Amino acid sequence: MAKPETNNDARDKSHRAAASQFFVAAELCRQELVAVLTLGNCPNTDILVSNKDGTRFAHVQVKTFVPGGKTCSVGQKAEKEYGSNFFWVLAGIATKVGGQNEYYIIPAEIMSREIRVRHKVWLETPGKGGKKHNDSSIRTVLMPPHTCEGRWDVSKYLNRWDLIEACVKTKSR
Repeated sequence: MAKPETNNDARDKSHRAAASQFFVAAELCRQELVAVLTLGNCPNTDILVSNKDGTRFAHVQVKTFVPGGKTCSVGQKAEKEYGSNFFWVLAGIATKVGGQNEYYIIPAEIMSREIRVRHKVWLETPGKGGKKHNDSSIRTVLMPPHTCEGRWDVSKYLNRWDLIEACVKTKSR
């Protein structure tokens, strides 16, 4: 049985989630993109990204996990198709200073398709003791290095900042 979350655990999780948005924005800036945190003022966009000219934009939703952990919770809204300029960044933020962060950059159309398919399979697969799973708003992504037959492998999206860069890159004239 899982140990109940304490107020300190919830606070640490909240701090890690806030920090992850700053870490992701910093990585985007390292790619010579403009990244602005919405600070909770936009329900589906944590970071608005543009090229330096401000002529093309991408929306980024950040979800945080602990590197080495088995899953990253993304929630039911991950099933929604937001469009080709929307990305999910699953940010593995190290719990110790000097630890290695991990970033999985996933286009929204791929995230929504995979989450819908995996959730449907989960609902149709009997749980412990052959019992039917009850539907919920929880959606998770299995994170590397953990694998499971038939599960989506997100490892190919590790550090794929180029996907966001290609979205906001100014087209040649």
